[in-house]
Amino acid sequence: MAQNVQIILARDVPNLGKLGELVAVRPGYARNFLIPNQLALPASPKRVALFQHQKKVIEHKRRLLRADSEKKAHGMAGVTVSINAKVGEQNKLFGSINARDISKALAAIGQVIHHKDIKLADPIKAVGTYTVDVRLEADVNAQVKVVIVPEVETAHTSTALSDAEALAAAPAFAVEEKAPEKTPAAEG
Repeated sequence: MAQNVQIILARDVPNLGKLGELVAVRPGYARNFLIPNQLALPASPKRVALFQHQKKVIEHKRRLLRADSEKKAHGMAGVTVSINAKVGEQNKLFGSINARDISKALAAIGQVIHHKDIKLADPIKAVGTYTVDVRLEADVNAQVKVVIVPEVETAHTSTALSDAEALAAAPAFAVEEKAPEKTPAAEG
C-alpha cells in the first residue's frame, strides 16, 4: 500500500484542515483531487517556510480586523433604526421589510453594513420592534433594534365633502357634446 503524502492546504477544506496547514493524505486524493482543484500544493521545505511566514502575516491581519470589528460591534450595541412602512388591517405591512431595507436605514445613520451580513430568518411583515443579528468581519456579531413604524396617511377624516371640496376634487377635464357637422354631400 502507498504511504500518505504531505501537502500544504492552499484553501480551507472541510473535514481536512485550514489554509496553510501541513496535512498527510493518500497520494491519489492529493494527485487527483486536491492539487488539480488548487486546494493544495505538494509539500517541500521551501514551501513550508513560505506558508509559515504567510500564516503569521494572515493571523496578524485577522487580529487587527477582529479588534476593529469588535470596536464597531460595541458602537452598534445601542443602535435603533426606525423604518416607515405602509400598513393595512391588524398592523400588517403592505409588502415586507427585508435585509436590504434595514441596510439602507443603517447607512442613513452612518452604519454601513452589506445586506448579506444582516441575518433575518424571515422578512418582517408586521409593525413592532425587532432585534436583528448583524455579522461583522472576523466572526464578530452585533445586534441592532429595528422599529417598524406605520406610515401616516393624509386622508380626509370626514365622509361628507363640501361643495367647494367636491369641485376641487372633480376631474380637471370635462366631456363636451358636439353637434354633428354638416358635410357638403349631406346638404344636396
